[in-house]
Amino acid sequence: MSLDEYRKKRDFSLSPEPAGEKEEKESSALHFVVHKHKASHLHYDLRLELDGVLKSWAIPKGPSLDPSRKRLAVMVEDHPLEYRNFEGTIPEGNYGAGTVMIWDEGTYSVTGANGQKSTEEEIRKGLDRGNIHFTLNGIKLRGTFHLVRLKRGTQENSWLLIKKDDQYATEREIPDEELSARSGRTLEQIRSQDYPDENFTIDLSTIDLSGAQKAPPPPGPIQPMLSQLIGEPFDRQGWVFEIKWDGYRAIAEVMNGNVKLYSRKGKSFLNDYPPLVRDLERISFQAIFDGEIVVLDSEGRADFHLLQDYRRTGSGDLVYYIFDLLYLAGYDLRSLPLLRRKSILKTIIPALPHIRYSDHIHENGKAFFELAKQNRLEGIMAKEGSSSYMGGMRTWHWQKIKATLSQELVIGGFTEPRGGRRGIGALLGGVYEDDDLVYAGSVGSGFADDELPLVREKLSRHIRKDSPFRKALKSDTNITWVDPVFVCEVKFSEWTPEGLMRQPVFLGFREDVDPGQVHREIPLRKPGTGRYAVPENSDKFLEISGKTLKLTNLNKYYWPGEGITKGDTIDYYRQVAPFILPHLIDRPESLHRFPDGIAGKSFFHKDMSDVPEWIKTEYVESDVPEGRVRYLLCQDEASLVYMVNLGAIEINPWISRIGSLDRPDYMVIDLDPLDCPFENVIETALAVHRVLQSVEMPHYIKTSGSTGMHIFVPLGAVYSYSQAREFSALICTIVNSIQPSITSMERSPEKRRGKVYLDFLQNIKGKTMASVYSLRPRPGAPVSTPLNWEEVKSGLNPQQFTRDEVMRRLGKYGDLWKPVLGRGIDMKKYLSSLWEKYGWDKDRMK
Repeated sequence: MSLDEYRKKRDFSLSPEPAGEKEEKESSALHFVVHKHKASHLHYDLRLELDGVLKSWAIPKGPSLDPSRKRLAVMVEDHPLEYRNFEGTIPEGNYGAGTVMIWDEGTYSVTGANGQKSTEEEIRKGLDRGNIHFTLNGIKLRGTFHLVRLKRGTQENSWLLIKKDDQYATEREIPDEELSARSGRTLEQIRSQDYPDENFTIDLSTIDLSGAQKAPPPPGPIQPMLSQLIGEPFDRQGWVFEIKWDGYRAIAEVMNGNVKLYSRKGKSFLNDYPPLVRDLERISFQAIFDGEIVVLDSEGRADFHLLQDYRRTGSGDLVYYIFDLLYLAGYDLRSLPLLRRKSILKTIIPALPHIRYSDHIHENGKAFFELAKQNRLEGIMAKEGSSSYMGGMRTWHWQKIKATLSQELVIGGFTEPRGGRRGIGALLGGVYEDDDLVYAGSVGSGFADDELPLVREKLSRHIRKDSPFRKALKSDTNITWVDPVFVCEVKFSEWTPEGLMRQPVFLGFREDVDPGQVHREIPLRKPGTGRYAVPENSDKFLEISGKTLKLTNLNKYYWPGEGITKGDTIDYYRQVAPFILPHLIDRPESLHRFPDGIAGKSFFHKDMSDVPEWIKTEYVESDVPEGRVRYLLCQDEASLVYMVNLGAIEINPWISRIGSLDRPDYMVIDLDPLDCPFENVIETALAVHRVLQSVEMPHYIKTSGSTGMHIFVPLGAVYSYSQAREFSALICTIVNSIQPSITSMERSPEKRRGKVYLDFLQNIKGKTMASVYSLRPRPGAPVSTPLNWEEVKSGLNPQQFTRDEVMRRLGKYGDLWKPVLGRGIDMKKYLSSLWEKYGWDKDRMK
């Protein structure tokens, strides 16, 4: 038989496969071999010796000894006899690139045939009629098999491989399926031994890293950027769409061959996935990747069940799909746009067996989602192409659209099995609402029979006497309660009106998820864009210290991408009231109102002509036609809630108080970057710190809650605004002379693009700034947060300071901003000190 087709597909100067030039027989027995081939998709190849060649069938799911399992077998081109001895790696760029293992081998025969010629004659007849019977005498495969050609519209090369029900038939898995029958090696060992010294490095001179900040590697563990669940796919210019992989999210830090691989809650994966770690160790440059660890089935789909079993069985096609690059060879890339990061990633990602680039398509999210559903994938990811990487944040810049509903559940107990079932009956799961675990349903399907006893053993180590759920279940008999320390993932059809899952199916345990972070996932939609749905309005009356407020539209989304409502915003400001109010009392407020949330229109509101009588106000002379403006004063919690109910997402007080409006309580230096990385802001802040520290001047720093930082020096309402402004300008001038390459004092944006603006003009009467502990109308809902100077260092990310983080910090540190309201400095003393140290004109401030 001809090997023309086989040879036509291969370049034997590049591939180690045999060319088929020697086809003489080595013995009178007829041989078979089964190759396990990890190419673009993992599959198996059955090859039967016939007429001097190997007749070959590709079997996607591999052979089985279970007669009830019929396996698709696609007939492919004949291979040379020498191929039964081939075990190795076909290099990238060649047909069938990947690693080939001799998974099983031996001889075969046909019942009733006598000798080689008779056997071959029977096989030829079987090929003609589309039904072959043969008996394998191998290491893993023994007994009789049938190959039956499919008809009724199917292609001629499609067959079914079926095991005959004989003494070798079994429902059990084939043992040692991960080891070569010839060499005893795994696929990874075959690949490693073929390329023992192959390491991967890069030439930075060929990569465009403009705009990236040169910096040391950020301290880990790095929290990955998170996505918002939405209900419908969409098409949008500037957005890209990726496959949503069904696996474990993982950050990989590779520092010249030293590897860290960990989950989103910082748990190390190094001992769990050795083949993947060995691949990462071959990367001989510094990089930090973000991706998903998956195990693929025979059709190339990520299978969470296979991933769950991998650490126990080592079975399956282990892959780390990398979709983002955070750091590369001395450069922090997190501030670069997503598409720039992915472009660099695609250039530098090495061709390794367990590492792959997760590609994307542009704009066409709806068609991509339909394709994902047709291929039974979990769903898709939608990402804004210009988005920077905001670690630990769940923002609308990244969105996930699921093809089937799924939910993480905290396990609070299990029921006893019934009938012939072993282990457990069902898991009882819940989600957190605030600090309470709320029951969400029981999950009894989706388990393999041999999995149930293992689940019980796992849970039995954490048995408790009482229920961890907030409310008692209707029936709590026959239940074993457990501590809420385990998380599982389930798929289901819908939520019932009672908040329970309908038809849930167990998918596996989620060891990479913090139980305290498990909340009910409800997709958001917004009419007209296919993104968010604004719930029905809800109003309520609230009494605070004897003052009654009507709160309106509490379910309106103020941050739709993050799912933060107006009610959530009011709750935050009520929690933070004891800390923010000392910085607001007696200060005129300029309300920045966002009645429809951050995605809607906003406006400033100063003149408060219609307020409740218990709200304190103050008239301030102004150049408006009326001659004066009636400002609101935020004197108590009720006043603060009143402002937020009007849509004042951020709080903007004056820096001087009633009774001393012409004399600010502090001097301000505003560090305002324009088209430059946040690392430059950090470097500038540290330069200011060194200057002020050198003369022992007290000074305090906070994030702006946006892209900059604010540095305050207490003045104690002793000096005028003009003195504060000139004093700030002097310090900014010194800093600009020290850091001219990254700072500017030019007011024109075009003249300071790419630099940090040293803004001393905030020290003007009537100017307002976002208060400490104020939320900001930015994606992610960041908060203007005071810092210890020790925290101001490379890797600091202002997006990490969210509502929850601020409350945690207040519990740990108290109000770091309190000294700003204390005794002011002696300006003349520090002017003299600055003159002595930096040679500036001390008469300038007279």
